[in-house]
Amino acid sequence: MSWSSYASFLLFAAVLVLIPGPDFAVVTRNTLAAGRRRGRWSAVGVASSNALQGGAAAAGLGALITRSQPLFETIRWAGVAYLAYLGVQAWRSAWRGRYPALDGGGPVPPGQALTGFRQGFLSNITNPKVLAFYLAVLPQFVGGSAPLGVLLAFALSHAVLSLTYLNVLVGALDRARAVLSRRRVRRRLDALTGTALLGFSARLATERL
Repeated sequence: MSWSSYASFLLFAAVLVLIPGPDFAVVTRNTLAAGRRRGRWSAVGVASSNALQGGAAAAGLGALITRSQPLFETIRWAGVAYLAYLGVQAWRSAWRGRYPALDGGGPVPPGQALTGFRQGFLSNITNPKVLAFYLAVLPQFVGGSAPLGVLLAFALSHAVLSLTYLNVLVGALDRARAVLSRRRVRRRLDALTGTALLGFSARLATERL
């Protein structure tokens, strides 16, 4: 491993992190629905899943999962179902158009942090493309005989990049929340987010991985 390889990996990973996907949609919706805290916990859930899958890939467990077709397909279809569920929830919210007043920055309501973490974690852990990314990309930058510590460093760096970007996104959305949470705007955003999540679900269902 060289520092130039590591820098190249960071650049490549940063570009991928910036591409909107299911994680972006989930974090956006949670921030607009319940504020900065829930959005940040969603980001933590996403990054935790990245770290877990990256660690699994580095330890060789990821290859075992991808070689077990029934297990791999179970994960994939769980992801399809979960993204579809979140998409339908967003559409229902847009259809009803009933939104609570903005919070005043007080204590987090019970369960909000856990809900955010759970949705962020599940939206990522049930996406087999994340595991496939680590299995396909890491060897290109570190070679096939890199020590476990090096593989973990690369994988965890991607998780940190993801967490950093999503927290920046949460901060920007929270600052604009007074405008974005107006009923008319919020309904359109929920409809757009729901459509995006259903689209990600359909793409995951039809893609060959």
